[in-house]
Amino acid sequence: MSRNTPTSVTTTVLLPALALAGALLTACSPQASSPAAAASSPAAATAAAHPDFSGYWNLDMKVPVDPELMSKVAPGTVLLTDTGPAEFPRGEYGGLKLKPAALEKARKWDPKEQLSIHNVCRAPSIIYAMQGPFPIEIFQGERFIIMKLEYYDMVRIIFMDGRKADANYPHSMEGFSTGHWEGSTLVVNTDHLEAATITNNGLDHTQDARVIERFKLSADGRSLLATQEFEDPAVLDNRGVRFIAWTRQPGQHVYPYDCDPSFAGNYK
Repeated sequence: MSRNTPTSVTTTVLLPALALAGALLTACSPQASSPAAAASSPAAATAAAHPDFSGYWNLDMKVPVDPELMSKVAPGTVLLTDTGPAEFPRGEYGGLKLKPAALEKARKWDPKEQLSIHNVCRAPSIIYAMQGPFPIEIFQGERFIIMKLEYYDMVRIIFMDGRKADANYPHSMEGFSTGHWEGSTLVVNTDHLEAATITNNGLDHTQDARVIERFKLSADGRSLLATQEFEDPAVLDNRGVRFIAWTRQPGQHVYPYDCDPSFAGNYK
Protein backbone atom coordinates (compact mmCIF):
# COMPACT_ATOMS: atom_id res chain seq x y z
CA MET A 1 0.00 0.00 0.00
CA SER A 2 1.25 3.48 -0.82
CA ARG A 3 2.09 5.94 1.90
CA ASN A 4 -0.86 8.39 2.27
CA THR A 5 -3.02 6.32 -0.08
CA PRO A 6 -6.40 6.10 1.63
CA THR A 7 -7.35 2.73 0.13
CA SER A 8 -5.46 -0.36 -1.03
CA VAL A 9 -4.56 -0.01 -4.69
CA THR A 10 -2.06 -1.75 -7.12
CA THR A 11 -0.57 -0.37 -10.47
CA THR A 12 2.64 -0.64 -12.44
CA VAL A 13 5.38 1.86 -11.60
CA LEU A 14 6.62 3.94 -14.50
CA LEU A 15 10.08 2.38 -14.44
CA PRO A 16 11.00 3.24 -18.05
CA ALA A 17 10.14 6.88 -17.49
CA LEU A 18 12.12 7.01 -14.26
CA ALA A 19 15.07 5.25 -15.86
CA LEU A 20 15.03 7.85 -18.64
CA ALA A 21 14.79 10.64 -16.08
CA GLY A 22 17.79 9.27 -14.18
CA ALA A 23 19.82 8.93 -17.36
CA LEU A 24 18.99 12.50 -18.38
CA LEU A 25 20.09 13.85 -15.01
CA THR A 26 23.30 11.80 -15.05
CA ALA A 27 24.18 12.92 -18.55
CA CYS A 28 23.35 16.57 -18.06
CA SER A 29 24.40 17.36 -14.52
CA PRO A 30 27.76 19.09 -13.90
CA GLN A 31 28.98 15.96 -12.09
CA ALA A 32 28.86 14.04 -15.37
CA SER A 33 32.18 15.67 -16.32
CA SER A 34 35.33 15.89 -14.25
CA PRO A 35 34.98 17.64 -10.85
CA ALA A 36 37.52 20.25 -11.81
CA ALA A 37 35.80 21.07 -15.08
CA ALA A 38 32.39 21.21 -13.44
CA ALA A 39 33.60 23.53 -10.71
CA SER A 40 35.21 25.91 -13.17
CA SER A 41 32.44 26.01 -15.79
CA PRO A 42 30.12 29.06 -16.02
CA ALA A 43 27.12 26.71 -16.04
CA ALA A 44 28.18 25.17 -12.72
CA ALA A 45 28.60 28.62 -11.19
CA THR A 46 25.13 29.59 -12.42
CA ALA A 47 23.59 26.38 -11.03
CA ALA A 48 25.25 26.97 -7.67
CA ALA A 49 23.58 30.38 -7.49
CA HIS A 50 20.12 28.81 -7.59
CA PRO A 51 18.36 27.11 -4.67
CA ASP A 52 18.38 23.33 -4.67
CA PHE A 53 14.88 21.83 -4.61
CA SER A 54 16.16 18.25 -4.61
CA GLY A 55 14.59 15.88 -2.11
CA TYR A 56 11.31 14.53 -0.79
CA TRP A 57 8.48 16.97 -0.13
CA ASN A 58 5.18 16.20 1.58
CA LEU A 59 2.08 18.35 1.10
CA ASP A 60 1.70 20.77 4.04
CA MET A 61 -1.58 22.65 4.25
CA LYS A 62 -0.51 24.56 7.36
CA VAL A 63 1.88 26.79 5.39
CA PRO A 64 0.24 30.21 4.82
CA VAL A 65 -0.21 31.62 1.34
CA ASP A 66 2.96 33.42 0.26
CA PRO A 67 2.27 37.12 -0.56
CA GLU A 68 5.36 37.50 -2.76
CA LEU A 69 4.36 34.61 -5.03
CA MET A 70 0.75 35.75 -5.14
CA SER A 71 1.85 39.25 -6.16
CA LYS A 72 3.11 37.77 -9.44
CA VAL A 73 -0.23 36.18 -10.32
CA ALA A 74 -2.01 37.81 -13.27
CA PRO A 75 -4.80 40.29 -12.37
CA GLY A 76 -8.29 38.84 -12.39
CA THR A 77 -7.12 35.34 -11.43
CA VAL A 78 -9.25 33.58 -8.80
CA LEU A 79 -7.56 31.66 -5.95
CA LEU A 80 -9.02 28.16 -5.58
CA THR A 81 -9.18 26.78 -2.03
CA ASP A 82 -9.41 23.06 -2.78
CA THR A 83 -5.72 22.18 -2.35
CA GLY A 84 -5.17 18.83 -0.64
CA PRO A 85 -7.91 16.33 0.22
CA ALA A 86 -10.68 18.95 0.13
CA GLU A 87 -12.82 18.95 -3.02
CA PHE A 88 -15.55 21.27 -4.21
CA PRO A 89 -19.09 19.87 -4.13
CA ARG A 90 -21.17 19.53 -7.26
CA GLY A 91 -21.84 22.93 -8.82
CA GLU A 92 -19.05 24.76 -6.94
CA TYR A 93 -16.01 25.84 -8.99
CA GLY A 94 -14.15 28.15 -6.62
CA GLY A 95 -14.94 31.36 -8.48
CA LEU A 96 -14.03 30.07 -11.93
CA LYS A 97 -16.39 31.41 -14.60
CA LEU A 98 -17.43 28.60 -16.92
CA LYS A 99 -18.44 28.99 -20.55
CA PRO A 100 -22.07 27.89 -21.12
CA ALA A 101 -21.08 24.61 -22.80
CA ALA A 102 -18.60 23.78 -20.04
CA LEU A 103 -21.20 24.53 -17.37
CA GLU A 104 -23.78 22.32 -19.08
CA LYS A 105 -21.25 19.48 -19.33
CA ALA A 106 -20.29 19.87 -15.65
CA ARG A 107 -23.94 19.69 -14.60
CA LYS A 108 -24.18 16.28 -16.25
CA TRP A 109 -21.17 14.96 -14.34
CA ASP A 110 -21.68 11.47 -12.94
CA PRO A 111 -19.24 10.51 -10.14
CA LYS A 112 -20.12 6.84 -10.63
CA GLU A 113 -18.66 7.01 -14.12
CA GLN A 114 -15.46 8.51 -12.74
CA LEU A 115 -15.18 5.58 -10.34
CA SER A 116 -15.81 2.98 -13.01
CA ILE A 117 -13.29 0.23 -13.84
CA HIS A 118 -12.49 2.15 -17.02
CA ASN A 119 -11.67 5.47 -15.33
CA VAL A 120 -10.60 4.85 -11.74
CA CYS A 121 -6.90 4.41 -12.61
CA ARG A 122 -6.80 7.14 -15.24
CA ALA A 123 -4.38 9.83 -14.07
CA PRO A 124 -5.47 13.48 -14.06
CA SER A 125 -3.33 16.19 -15.62
CA ILE A 126 -0.89 18.20 -13.52
CA ILE A 127 -3.54 20.92 -13.11
CA TYR A 128 -5.27 18.64 -10.62
CA ALA A 129 -2.47 16.23 -9.69
CA MET A 130 0.04 18.73 -8.28
CA GLN A 131 -2.28 19.86 -5.49
CA GLY A 132 -3.27 16.34 -4.41
CA PRO A 133 -2.51 15.05 -0.87
CA PHE A 134 0.52 13.03 -1.96
CA PRO A 135 4.28 13.70 -1.77
CA ILE A 136 6.64 14.59 -4.58
CA GLU A 137 10.35 13.90 -5.04
CA ILE A 138 12.57 16.28 -7.00
CA PHE A 139 15.85 15.51 -8.78
CA GLN A 140 17.47 18.76 -9.86
CA GLY A 141 20.04 18.88 -12.64
CA GLU A 142 21.51 21.68 -14.71
CA ARG A 143 19.49 21.14 -17.90
CA PHE A 144 16.58 19.10 -16.50
CA ILE A 145 14.53 19.09 -13.31
CA ILE A 146 12.63 15.88 -12.66
CA MET A 147 9.52 15.82 -10.47
CA LYS A 148 8.32 12.38 -9.45
CA LEU A 149 4.78 12.44 -8.07
CA GLU A 150 3.52 9.61 -5.90
CA TYR A 151 0.04 10.35 -7.24
CA TYR A 152 -0.55 7.94 -10.14
CA ASP A 153 3.24 7.46 -10.51
CA MET A 154 3.45 10.59 -12.66
CA VAL A 155 6.87 11.87 -13.75
CA ARG A 156 7.45 15.42 -14.98
CA ILE A 157 10.52 16.51 -16.95
CA ILE A 158 11.12 20.27 -16.85
CA PHE A 159 13.48 21.35 -19.62
CA MET A 160 15.84 24.09 -18.47
CA ASP A 161 17.82 24.42 -21.72
CA GLY A 162 15.45 26.62 -23.70
CA ARG A 163 14.18 23.93 -26.06
CA LYS A 164 10.73 24.08 -27.63
CA ALA A 165 8.31 21.26 -28.37
CA ASP A 166 8.55 20.04 -31.95
CA ALA A 167 5.52 19.86 -34.24
CA ASN A 168 4.84 16.21 -33.40
CA TYR A 169 5.23 16.43 -29.63
CA PRO A 170 2.39 14.42 -28.04
CA HIS A 171 -0.12 15.66 -25.50
CA SER A 172 0.01 13.93 -22.12
CA MET A 173 -1.13 14.36 -18.54
CA GLU A 174 2.30 15.81 -17.70
CA GLY A 175 2.48 18.01 -20.81
CA PHE A 176 5.60 19.75 -22.11
CA SER A 177 7.29 21.89 -19.44
CA THR A 178 10.05 24.46 -19.82
CA GLY A 179 11.62 26.28 -16.89
CA HIS A 180 13.81 29.27 -16.18
CA TRP A 181 15.03 31.10 -13.10
CA GLU A 182 13.88 34.53 -12.03
CA GLY A 183 16.28 35.13 -9.18
CA SER A 184 15.62 32.36 -6.66
CA THR A 185 12.21 31.51 -8.14
CA LEU A 186 11.75 28.70 -10.67
CA VAL A 187 9.17 29.59 -13.32
CA VAL A 188 7.67 26.68 -15.28
CA ASN A 189 5.44 26.96 -18.36
CA THR A 190 3.47 23.89 -19.45
CA ASP A 191 1.34 23.13 -22.50
CA HIS A 192 0.60 19.99 -24.58
CA LEU A 193 -1.69 18.70 -21.83
CA GLU A 194 -4.35 16.08 -22.45
CA ALA A 195 -7.91 17.12 -21.66
CA ALA A 196 -8.61 16.28 -18.01
CA THR A 197 -10.23 17.49 -14.80
CA ILE A 198 -9.77 20.86 -13.13
CA THR A 199 -11.88 20.50 -9.99
CA ASN A 200 -12.86 16.81 -9.96
CA ASN A 201 -16.57 17.58 -10.05
CA GLY A 202 -17.28 17.76 -13.75
CA LEU A 203 -15.21 20.78 -14.77
CA ASP A 204 -12.62 19.67 -17.33
CA HIS A 205 -9.99 21.57 -19.30
CA THR A 206 -9.21 21.00 -22.97
CA GLN A 207 -5.87 20.11 -24.56
CA ASP A 208 -5.28 23.83 -25.11
CA ALA A 209 -4.96 24.63 -21.40
CA ARG A 210 -1.77 26.42 -20.38
CA VAL A 211 -0.11 26.49 -16.97
CA ILE A 212 2.39 28.81 -15.28
CA GLU A 213 3.97 27.62 -12.02
CA ARG A 214 6.35 29.46 -9.71
CA PHE A 215 8.39 27.58 -7.10
CA LYS A 216 10.56 28.97 -4.33
CA LEU A 217 11.90 27.94 -0.93
CA SER A 218 10.63 29.44 2.31
CA ALA A 219 13.02 31.66 4.24
CA ASP A 220 14.12 28.76 6.46
CA GLY A 221 14.48 26.38 3.50
CA ARG A 222 12.13 23.82 5.05
CA SER A 223 9.15 24.40 2.75
CA LEU A 224 8.72 24.48 -1.01
CA LEU A 225 6.13 27.06 -2.00
CA ALA A 226 4.33 27.22 -5.33
CA THR A 227 1.58 28.92 -7.27
CA GLN A 228 0.00 27.19 -10.24
CA GLU A 229 -1.92 29.45 -12.62
CA PHE A 230 -3.96 27.95 -15.42
CA GLU A 231 -6.08 29.24 -18.27
CA ASP A 232 -8.24 27.62 -20.92
CA PRO A 233 -10.27 30.17 -22.94
CA ALA A 234 -12.34 27.37 -24.51
CA VAL A 235 -13.74 26.50 -21.08
CA LEU A 236 -13.20 29.49 -18.76
CA ASP A 237 -13.84 33.23 -18.93
CA ASN A 238 -11.22 33.86 -16.23
CA ARG A 239 -8.05 32.27 -14.87
CA GLY A 240 -7.49 30.13 -11.81
CA VAL A 241 -4.57 29.68 -9.42
CA ARG A 242 -3.81 27.32 -6.55
CA PHE A 243 -1.26 27.91 -3.81
CA ILE A 244 0.56 24.69 -2.88
CA ALA A 245 3.21 24.08 -0.21
CA TRP A 246 5.26 21.05 0.74
CA THR A 247 7.60 20.44 3.70
CA ARG A 248 10.96 18.74 3.22
CA GLN A 249 11.39 15.31 4.84
CA PRO A 250 15.01 14.10 4.50
CA GLY A 251 15.61 10.40 3.99
CA GLN A 252 12.16 9.71 2.56
CA HIS A 253 11.28 8.59 -0.98
CA VAL A 254 8.14 8.47 -3.09
CA TYR A 255 6.41 5.08 -3.05
CA PRO A 256 4.59 3.41 -5.97
CA TYR A 257 0.99 4.52 -6.19
CA ASP A 258 -0.14 1.03 -7.23
CA CYS A 259 -3.61 1.65 -8.67
CA ASP A 260 -5.71 -1.48 -9.23
CA PRO A 261 -8.88 -0.85 -11.29
CA SER A 262 -10.78 -3.40 -9.18
CA PHE A 263 -10.63 -0.70 -6.49
CA ALA A 264 -13.68 0.76 -8.23
CA GLY A 265 -15.71 -2.18 -6.98
CA ASN A 266 -15.59 -0.73 -3.48
CA TYR A 267 -17.97 2.00 -4.59
CA LYS A 268 -20.65 -0.10 -6.28
